Amino acid sequence: MQKDQQTHDNVLPIKIEKEMRSSYLDYAMSVIVGRALPDVRDGLKPVHRRILYAMYVQKNTYRRAYKKSARIVGDVIGKYHPHGDVAVYDSLVRMAQDFSMRVPLVDGQGNFGSVDGDPPAAMRYTEVRMTKIMDELLADLEKDTVNFGPNYDDSEQEPLVLPTRVPNLLINGSEGIAVGMATKIPPHNLGEVLDATLLMLDNPQASLDDILAVIPGPDFPTAAIMYDTDGIREAYETGKGSLKLRARSHVETKQNGKPSIIVTELPYQVNKARLLEKIALLVRKKKLEGITDLRDESNRKGMRVVIELRRDANVEVVKNQLYQLTKLDINFKINQLAIVNGQPKVLGIREILSLFIDFRRDVITRRTLFEQKKAAKRFHILNGIQRALEKLDLVIKTIRQSSDGKEAKQKLMRLLKSDEIQAQAILNMRLQRLTDLEMTNLTEESHSIKKQISYFNSILKNEEKLIAVIRDELSEIRKTYFEKRRTEIQHIQGDMNYEDLIPNDDEVITLTQTGYIKRTKLEEYRLQKRAGKGLKGMATKTDDFVDDVWVLKTHSSLLIFTTRGIVYKLKVYQLPRGGRNTRGKPIINLLQINENTKISAILPFTDFDQGGYIVTATRNGKVKKSKLEDYKNIHRTGIIGTKVRSDDELVSVQLCPVDSHILIASSSGKSVRFLENTMSPTGRATYGVRGIRSKKNEVLIGMVIISPEILKQEKECEKKTEKIEKDKNSSYKTLLTITQNGFGKRSFLHKHNIQNRGGLGLIAIRTSKRNGKLVAIHIVDSADEIFINTDGGKIIRVPVDNISIFTRNTQGVNLVSLGEKETVMGVALYKNREEEIEETEE
Repeated sequence: MQKDQQTHDNVLPIKIEKEMRSSYLDYAMSVIVGRALPDVRDGLKPVHRRILYAMYVQKNTYRRAYKKSARIVGDVIGKYHPHGDVAVYDSLVRMAQDFSMRVPLVDGQGNFGSVDGDPPAAMRYTEVRMTKIMDELLADLEKDTVNFGPNYDDSEQEPLVLPTRVPNLLINGSEGIAVGMATKIPPHNLGEVLDATLLMLDNPQASLDDILAVIPGPDFPTAAIMYDTDGIREAYETGKGSLKLRARSHVETKQNGKPSIIVTELPYQVNKARLLEKIALLVRKKKLEGITDLRDESNRKGMRVVIELRRDANVEVVKNQLYQLTKLDINFKINQLAIVNGQPKVLGIREILSLFIDFRRDVITRRTLFEQKKAAKRFHILNGIQRALEKLDLVIKTIRQSSDGKEAKQKLMRLLKSDEIQAQAILNMRLQRLTDLEMTNLTEESHSIKKQISYFNSILKNEEKLIAVIRDELSEIRKTYFEKRRTEIQHIQGDMNYEDLIPNDDEVITLTQTGYIKRTKLEEYRLQKRAGKGLKGMATKTDDFVDDVWVLKTHSSLLIFTTRGIVYKLKVYQLPRGGRNTRGKPIINLLQINENTKISAILPFTDFDQGGYIVTATRNGKVKKSKLEDYKNIHRTGIIGTKVRSDDELVSVQLCPVDSHILIASSSGKSVRFLENTMSPTGRATYGVRGIRSKKNEVLIGMVIISPEILKQEKECEKKTEKIEKDKNSSYKTLLTITQNGFGKRSFLHKHNIQNRGGLGLIAIRTSKRNGKLVAIHIVDSADEIFINTDGGKIIRVPVDNISIFTRNTQGVNLVSLGEKETVMGVALYKNREEEIEETEE
């Protein structure tokens, strides 16, 4: 009972919350400082430092033979790192992988894994030794340059940091997950890092821009392409950011015309085998289209992944899909977290370099003090020896008359007035040191050491000389270990997206009556004067012809409406590119539509949140408007854009700002202009209301939107009608009308009066057998151009200021010379012409 009471009295009450909090914080700090995060000074985690120190102790340097990895691992876990052998071996392996480390610290012999994720061979099979650069990380370790501490059981001493001469944290980077925090520091080019360190030595106040001029970005061991975005600057400034890495690839075309994408470099830490599995899976699931074969032809000479495509595949589209859906393109997050004075801290690149320079100052100072003490000790001994040589006979006599070494030492100390160290050095001298030559050498050594001591003192007293020592060492290392940058940097301003990699040029989009589409550079269609013969725009079949033409930017989004009112979404760069004389590719290869579906309208697009409406018009004269935001979520299989009756077709789609006017025209040459707000908005899946009443064999052929900006200009134009009617280069907007026999004209908008929707309309252009039915209408100004395409496959590019302005009730003038039975099928508008007209024709 008394024993139980005594035990109870020794128990201290502790709150469980307090104990849990205290214990967890101790554990967290142990993991943070002792395992997961690198030291800012040598850039190493404890396990890596212990591995390298164990190899140093075993003299496992690059000058000596390899040693079994198991021997190194056993030494590490037995003396310094009481954890699992797998963790230690994995750390050793990583330091030997040239695809993981920018400058490997371990030279491995055997299987150390691969970029395919293959595991290394067991440690009993592989052999290692340190690489040459480890001389720089371990230099002067024995000269009291860094602090040592006890190992886990106080049986050994180990360095708390290595006295590295190079900023290893930046050169090889680091990655680790601690408790509640993680670090991810990318590797850099050794030469660039040393240049930046030298810059900071010469100018400690160097700006981030100065550093970026020397270190433009990380340099990864697997090379690839990096995009210079604002994320790099942000990471270097704040310690956190991200950058874009993309595989290096090129296109090869076989003799049979089948293209292949060849990948030769992968982004850092991307597993090649898993990448190929991912691509194969996406192809099987039909999320990647156009790929027919996938092979890995990599060998010891380098990487080569072959992605074969269909003959008619759009290479740019497939590449863009690969970048979006696979790790051929990655976002590399940067978090420069390291241990500074025993505490984790997120560091900018200037701080990392500055802390390394401070560390080198401390190392050089400690090394100099060590060498100064060593030199002073030697000089002290030499001084005693020289005094003994001056009284050599007496010294010999004294030693001979002594009974033992202890007595001889005491007598010599009294005779020469020296201390115990000097007296012992005299007693330890060999007889050959008593020759005249040796005496001369001792004198010269004494003078040399005196100079060394003076030099060491100058370093300790003069900051500039100390900096000069660091500078000389860094310069010498740079000469020895310099390598060219592997990762190519491509410069892009601002945040990068996939479209930044595709030039945003003007493209001519052509669509044939049977559904063949292509895009062609605008430059391939030179300007011609009115009534020119045109250029061959597309090689078509005898039963096919160019149905429509658009001039758009490569980055433009396209809302593609079919004649049945279904809408799809594509980017211009997703369309197949072709020359002026090529036919293009079937649009059914790009959209999930059947062979009998025809495209009726393509609407260039930028932002769904800009407000306004989409207005649709059908062949039978029905019109409808729906809110633009209703078209926001478009699936790959398309959505209903508008309902169309079985005996009708969608013929025109336009973006319509609020408070605009809408003008629609029929093939008879008549038009109706009405206010947008007289028509209520309806949902997508609805039919339209009557816009124009047509007679038999007459159909609606087009629609234009007169925006509020154009309305304001129209009022100014109306006040100056008499003055500008004779000016064909007037900057005011006009209505362009073109008929099937190649006739056309411009007329002032204010001549087309507002009417009630649903009427027969007013004459926009007089039609007859001579000029044919109306086929196209556009709102233009004198700086625009038009592309007129014919059913013979020709396209003529005409400046608008070559087309005369007439009143409404006229037939217009001839714009294009047509062949026999050839007619105009459509007209595309190109805004803001800047180049000159060429006189030559084809």
